[in-house]
Amino acid sequence: MKISWGTSLVLTIIGFISFIMFFVVTMITDEAYSHDLVVEEYYKNELSFQEQLDKTQNATKLPENIQVHRSRQGLVITFPKDFDHTMIKGNLFLYRPSNKQLDVEIPLSLSTNQLLVPDKSLLGGRWNIIIDWEYGTEKYYFREDINY
Repeated sequence: MKISWGTSLVLTIIGFISFIMFFVVTMITDEAYSHDLVVEEYYKNELSFQEQLDKTQNATKLPENIQVHRSRQGLVITFPKDFDHTMIKGNLFLYRPSNKQLDVEIPLSLSTNQLLVPDKSLLGGRWNIIIDWEYGTEKYYFREDINY
């Protein structure tokens, strides 16, 4: 049986449409391609961006800024040594870009100038560390991206 050029053209178009639809359905249903927004209230956070810039500028003026390093126990965050650790207030945000359910917010209450985030709290991969803190009347903002 011989197939005419019209039939070949229709079969080719149907095959191409099926190929494209397969990829569209795969992208919609596959969990690996599911990404969330960075923050839920994007526009509300955008309005406070200038305040965040001012806090970041204050942090860059410090003689010693926050240090982040990994140890066997977990992630160690060291605050400046010349600050009284009992007067440091704020929040630590651990943001996981690939999975919103792993995001963590920890209020700062320090017994020393170091804060330990336990190893069991962090899975391997990329994390954004955001520390919004204040000492006395000055407010500071620290951000670092790490691969844990």
